[in-house]
Formats: sequence, C-alpha cells, structure tokens
Amino acid sequence: MHFKHPEILYFLFLLIVPILVHLFQLRRFKTSYFTNVRFLKELAIQTRKSSKIKKRLLLATRLLLLTCAIIAFAQPFFEAKDSKNASNEMYIILDNSFSMQAKGKKGELLKRAVQELLENTPETAQFSLLTNTENYWNTDIKSSKSALQNLKYSAAPFELSSIMAKVKAHKSAHKKDIIIISDAVGLTENDTKNIDSEEKPYFIIPEAEQKNNVSIDSVYINQTLENFYDISVNLSGYGEDFKPISTALYNQNKLIAKTIINFNSKKKKINFTIPKEAFHGYVSIEDNGLTYDNKLFFSISKNKKTNVISIGEPEKSNFLSRIYTSSEFNYSNYSISSLDYNSLEKQNTIILNELVEIPQALQTTLKAFVSKGGNLVIIPSEKSSVSNLNSFLGNFGKVQFNNLKTENKLITKINFDHPLFSGVFENKITNFQYPKTNNSFDISSPYPAVLSYDDQSTFVTAIQNPTAGITVFSAPINAANSNFQQSPLIVPLFYKIAQNNQKTGVNALVIGNNQPYFVDILLTKDAILEVKGTEDSFIPIQQILNNKVKLTFNDFPETAGNYSIFDKKEWIENLSFNYKRTESDLSQVNTNVVADFKTADTISTIFNTLQTERTDSQIWKWFVIFALLFLALEMAIIKFVK
Repeated sequence: MHFKHPEILYFLFLLIVPILVHLFQLRRFKTSYFTNVRFLKELAIQTRKSSKIKKRLLLATRLLLLTCAIIAFAQPFFEAKDSKNASNEMYIILDNSFSMQAKGKKGELLKRAVQELLENTPETAQFSLLTNTENYWNTDIKSSKSALQNLKYSAAPFELSSIMAKVKAHKSAHKKDIIIISDAVGLTENDTKNIDSEEKPYFIIPEAEQKNNVSIDSVYINQTLENFYDISVNLSGYGEDFKPISTALYNQNKLIAKTIINFNSKKKKINFTIPKEAFHGYVSIEDNGLTYDNKLFFSISKNKKTNVISIGEPEKSNFLSRIYTSSEFNYSNYSISSLDYNSLEKQNTIILNELVEIPQALQTTLKAFVSKGGNLVIIPSEKSSVSNLNSFLGNFGKVQFNNLKTENKLITKINFDHPLFSGVFENKITNFQYPKTNNSFDISSPYPAVLSYDDQSTFVTAIQNPTAGITVFSAPINAANSNFQQSPLIVPLFYKIAQNNQKTGVNALVIGNNQPYFVDILLTKDAILEVKGTEDSFIPIQQILNNKVKLTFNDFPETAGNYSIFDKKEWIENLSFNYKRTESDLSQVNTNVVADFKTADTISTIFNTLQTERTDSQIWKWFVIFALLFLALEMAIIKFVK
C-alpha cells in the first residue's frame, strides 16, 4: 500500500489525546447523602463496572475514528500492475485501404471501426491518429470526430512499415502505446520485423464475412478493324461459387453494351465491339464484393499518326517501310548525306540504321531530341567505330560496345516482362523458329535485355529513361548478316519501339504509378496544363519538351474517373485514371505475422485493459466510510450503553 500524502501520517500522534483524556478524568464527583444506603450500595458497584466498559469502548471507537480519518487524508492506494507505463502516448493506426470495404457482421469493416472509435474512445484520452495518407498528431476524439466521419478509402495501399516509421520518427519523452486496426490483407513479415520489442502494438483484425470478389483488371484493344475496335476486358475472380455477373460498357455515361457472364474460372475475358472513334467512358460490373474495383475507366483518343524516320542506306531500310504503314505512321528514310536536321525535332522516333559513323552535329541534335521525349533506335554496322558509338551512348546511359565477334548466334530468349513486349503475347512462347546473326558486338549493359542469345549475351537492350526510349541492337539486322527481318518478332518489336511513350490504344492510367504522360501540344513557356474531372481538378508536374509536354501525376488524382486536359479553357484531350488492384484478393489475409503481438476484438477491450492495468486502486474512500461507521458506533455507545 502506498500513500499519496504520506506526510499527513504524522498526525497519528494525535491519537495520544483521547488516551490522555481517558486516563485523566478531570470531572469532579459530588457526594450525595441518603438516609438509607443499604439499597444503593449494590447499584453503585454495577454502575461503576458498566461505566468502565463504556469508557473503554468509547476510547477504542475514537481511536479508530481518528486513525481512519488521518489515513483517509493521506490518500492510500495500491499501485497499478503496469503503473510504469501510465504516461505512455497512444497512437492509433487505422487502415483505410480499399480491402476495408469488405463487409463484416456489422457492415463495412472501415465504417464499423470508425464507429467503435467514436463510441468507445474516452473523451479525455489523448492520441495520434494515422491512416494510409493522413496524420493527426496529439488530438482527442472530439477534435478528430469530423475527420473520422469523413474518412474516405485511400488509393494508397496499407504499408504498415512506413506508417510505423512515421510513429518512430515522432519524437517523444514517453513510451508509446500503438493500436493497429487492419484487416491484414497483404500484411507481410517485413511490415512487423522492425517493430520495437518494447512497444509491441495491439492488433485489431476485423474479419470479412463475404470474401468473394470480382475485379476488372484491364481493358485493351484486341483487334482494330476498318470501322470498329474489338476491345477485350480482363476480369479476375477471387473466391468460389460466383453468381452470374452483369457487365456493362458506358461511353460518356451512356450505356452502349451489356452482357451477363458466368464466372467459372479464376480469369475471364469478354469482348465488346465499339465504333472506331474517340471513347471516354468505363466498363462496370455488379458484384457483391468490394466496390472500388467494379469500374475501370478508360479513354481512346482519335488516331494520330506517329512520325518515324530512319537514317541509313535505303536498301537496308526497306523492311521498315513494311512495318510502319501509312495507315498509322508517317514514315520516311534519309541517307546521312541528304538528311534535313530541321525535320528531326518533329519526329516521334528516329532509327539510326547501320551508320558507320555518327557525325558530331547529329549527336548533338539527337541528344536534344531524346531529352525532349523522343524515341531513339541504334542498329550498328559491322564497320561502326566502337569508340564513336560508346561516346554517343555515354550521353544516355551505361551501354557500351566491345569488339565485333564473327560467330553465329541464335536469338532464343524473349523478356516477356519488358515494357516493349507488354500486351504483345497472350502466352509465353518457348518453342519458335530462332533467328540468328553471323556477326555481333559484345555489349555491356546494366539494363534488362529485351532479346538475348542462347549464350545469355544481349541482342537487344533498352536504356531506362523516364522521358524517352533508347533501344540498342548489338548486331546489324540486314539480310546478309541476319534473318531477323523474316522473324515474327520483328514486327511487334519495332511497332512497340515506335509507339513507346505515345498514346495509342486504350488510355487507362493507374493512380500512384508515376508513369509519365506525354501531351502532343506546343505550349509557350508560361502556359500551364490543368487536369479536370467532374468533381475535382489539379495541376500536375509538367515539363515542356519540343512539341509535347511531359506530365507527372505522382499520387494525383485522389479519385478514379474520367478526366480531361485543358490549356486554360481550351480542351486538349481526355484521359482516365484507375485505382491499383492490389487490394482485390481478400484471401491475402495474413494473421500469422501478428501471432507474436497482442490482439483484441474491439477498441473498448484495449482501453479497458489499459485502464485496469495502469490505474491505481484508491482505497481512501474505504477509510472515510470506516471513520463514519466508527462515528456512528460512538454515538450508539453513548446513547444505548449504560
């Protein structure tokens, strides 16, 4: 037992006062005379005995009364079990990712978690609230009520490790109590391994009852016909026993197609045929699972021809004219002697086809061309100067040519994951007629190979550049040195190279991917492009290039939907944004990683536990009660004991 004011216990010396009063009776007795005392003698003896007992009882009750009163003023208490952590600061981490849209016993997981916080958090409790994107430091439930009630689902995934880093960086003189409310979808051991052992958090893992979910993953043009687009929609199903799902296609919010699909496999693809014109809409499904992935917004711009020029001998460039047809490209070829340098800045893609030497003037022009978002392809000649090539490539990256080798090599490996081959192959092809080269350069490159030889050396590589694409071949591909021109790989490779960073096909950007977007427009230096949606607008980071503008969106916009780009009030083009589909699989719940931490079912359980373990047991009230009881007992003795 401990005392809040132990110095008051010195007043226990006052107990000697009633003892002294009892020992020294200062009252004088008056003698009364009676004529006959025979009958009073026995009565006097009895009164003296009862008086003695009564005085002792009164002394005892007064001593106990005074003792209890003094102890009560000293405020005794029993120290709490976890009193050393009573001054800890509290941090509540609330997962508001899209997987928290799942429905539990009492509704959507996030909404239920918010309601429990509002109902069960003590008004006097101070805490810091952290969500996927927002931080509210040193607040209370009254101050944060509005923020909690208006809390929206976040496009940013729940990354516990980064949020815990914010908590750790928040300097404090006290230890920290951390409460983490998350459905644990996508939670990994890396998220919890760096948690301080002295600050083990409490986990609340709300569980979804309905774990079936269907997600629209992507939309792409499957086939381009003369007057129509055949577009394909890819869907994924997570769970079992799906009911038939209604799928609809909207353009400018007008229904143009609808169908019912039976989801009998994990992946499903459906096709729609739409007119070959600009499209600005979305595809949607009716699903009982999560709602954020039930729509995929996309746009299709009017066809714009891509400008491609090849620099080299005409007889070695004939194959390019068969790839870059007039229906989609403005293609031309020039020899180095007849090249018009002024025309280069208007191109989207420039191909250096087997130049023996790259003149310094051309190097300077191409360096500026690439810096402004142009695509460059370098195909060496057997007679190319290695030093000249390396000097030129040094402007863009770390690809370097070594000596030419006269050796037949087969091109056997395709990097299906490379951006130049994204969406090209439905299945990974391993058995095809391998093209070959007779002579090739050894090249050193830190970048992933696009195509490789059977000895794992590089045939085609691409320098990673956020603005432009620089593709480098390690060997000439003329008919005398290689049969690559007859390979089925050449068409998709050169087609994708020319279209790199160009808006072709379906335009459906992913929020947070930070993929640059290029707008074909010539702006003045003071002009600013603005992106507008139906409810919000924002100004992205932008860089004016030659005849285009590079836009970087970072984490904007916050809401998926169809947007348009404006130069002041003048419409430029449409684009669409969608959320990442990383939260769609509700079976990714990983509760094993929190097995070593404390868990609770509700927030009220945690608050009650902390209050019980950290609140001292105050017992001074009991001593007040005892003092009152002894006072009542003293009065009873005085009144009833004779």
